[in-house]
Amino acid sequence: MHKSAPPWQCHCTSAATTAADEKATQTRDAGSIKTNTVIRSAMYAASLSATPQAAVPSPASHNIQWLVLLVMLALHTPPASTTHISGEFHTADFFQFLIKFGFQKADLPTPRSRESYGYIFGNVTSPDTYSAPVTLVVLDKSMFVDFYSNRSFRNRESACSRMFARLQHVVYDPDCNPQGKRDFLRRVPCPHNQLCIDEDAPSNVISGHQFTYVIDLEAEPRFWYVALVACYRNRSTCEWHAHENFARLNNRSSSLLTTLQYDINLVNVHPNNSAAHPLTYQYPYDQQNLLEMYLIFMLVYIVLLPMQIYAVRRQKHPVTKLFTLSLVSEFVSLALITAHLIRYAANGVGEPNMQAAGDVLDILSRTTFMLILLLLAKGWAVTRQQISRTGWIILMSIWVPYCAFHVFLYIWDRTEVDIISDSDEYQSWPGWIVLILRTSFMMWFLYELRNTMKYEHSSKKLDFLLHLGASSLVWFIYLPIVAIVALQVSPMWRYKLLQGITNSADCMAYCVMTGLLWPNRAGQYLLLAGTKYAGMDELDEFNEAPHIVRERERRRNSPPDDISIGTSSAGGGSVGGGRGMVLSTSIPHSLNGDLLEGEDLNAELLTDLNKNSHIVA
Repeated sequence: MHKSAPPWQCHCTSAATTAADEKATQTRDAGSIKTNTVIRSAMYAASLSATPQAAVPSPASHNIQWLVLLVMLALHTPPASTTHISGEFHTADFFQFLIKFGFQKADLPTPRSRESYGYIFGNVTSPDTYSAPVTLVVLDKSMFVDFYSNRSFRNRESACSRMFARLQHVVYDPDCNPQGKRDFLRRVPCPHNQLCIDEDAPSNVISGHQFTYVIDLEAEPRFWYVALVACYRNRSTCEWHAHENFARLNNRSSSLLTTLQYDINLVNVHPNNSAAHPLTYQYPYDQQNLLEMYLIFMLVYIVLLPMQIYAVRRQKHPVTKLFTLSLVSEFVSLALITAHLIRYAANGVGEPNMQAAGDVLDILSRTTFMLILLLLAKGWAVTRQQISRTGWIILMSIWVPYCAFHVFLYIWDRTEVDIISDSDEYQSWPGWIVLILRTSFMMWFLYELRNTMKYEHSSKKLDFLLHLGASSLVWFIYLPIVAIVALQVSPMWRYKLLQGITNSADCMAYCVMTGLLWPNRAGQYLLLAGTKYAGMDELDEFNEAPHIVRERERRRNSPPDDISIGTSSAGGGSVGGGRGMVLSTSIPHSLNGDLLEGEDLNAELLTDLNKNSHIVA
């Protein structure tokens, strides 16, 4: 399918278990004093008073970071601080999923670096006056699956009770559960220009914001989920109710909250330490280092594309033009996605429209490259100059719907696949269909290649077809194999693995095809004649083709072109006069004194080659 997914749509899950959570919690709370406040990390509180000390980057990463900073300056990117989401929540919608974000392993601070905790902070306000709040929820995988599955009950009162049935026993609440150890919930909206009600430790809140979550319990990288739900907790009975039923349950007519505005930031290090990690600060853990990878591939294509443009100017042929179109599409796709990643590293939002356009161009580039392989397998520009009209109709009637269906599957995967599922793009229905279609095209390619090689007798062309078949088979089959292997890879690494192998395989395929179609090599096995002198090194091979040999033998064994036999008498027909026989043979014009010059003969033989080359196929 596509080469990149938006940072808010990553199909991965956490591998940590609830037992690991409890163990980490007990370790964190060992030796702490029990209070009626929200329990937070002592290390985090200490880090707030410590002097920020940036981690020392390696020389290699330092060079890459400077390259990215230069590109950002060239794009005039305004500075910003975090992965950023903003929007509105309408209580009539009851539930709204906001984001899924991968946090790295929480390392304790050392003398050389600060802690590597994750942070979720921001503001939630509303212009409405209200009597009951709604709830902002931040949960890890072990808690969120049960919470998320219970949202679909039609009776929203029952839905609220079921969604918080498990959470209410572990979440800290000063009125209903003061022994709780977890800080998962916030009552929102927060008062204007004030902290949220549940923020009872103001020193822990990031400056300029109303709430802060500190993700400091991670024994290994995992995903956390953020959502808003129109439920509230009765402070007297400690039961959960739907927001829409507040007026009825309290026997009074009071205005209800209808709209909230949220502005939330998510980062993997402390905001004051962002300068030390410019390429990882904004990104979720499963997408860190993607920018460096795309920049490396950009450098390769910046060298490869001018080489192919030079080659296509040397030999004007539909094969090289079609390949150049595919390569340009891949380059533009890579440039758009890289620009999105650079913007995302700067402002935490990126350019989603630019990224989507890059993904669609990537699909078109791959499908065009697949079309080139099928045309070469049919013998186009190898054993024949043209493909029959019927062949073109069959090919286009399959390839064009395939392109459209591939784009449709991409849109389906972006919009319909459940965002909290464990599957990646190749573990969903769209991904499976793409892999099946790709395998079907591979079988078609092998069938056409076999038919072409069956009627080919030139050793050079057979060698080219064998190399083409072997390399193309690797390109066709690598994606299904990698998709199967990726099932055994941790979700936190799976996405980067798929992107790295996919981009590497495509880049290698384009490099190999550029070499095969290079002007100095293509003349050895391809019919890419650009002038009347091009392809003269194939004349000897053509003269040994089966139909030429048979024609030569036929002419050798047939009588001369024009033989006339006559008789004549000498001396006026005297009696007993002698008889004479005259034998005349017409000689072809080309052999009767008007022999072709060597240059014209070569051009005429090349014309004969192009006219009769389709017979070989």
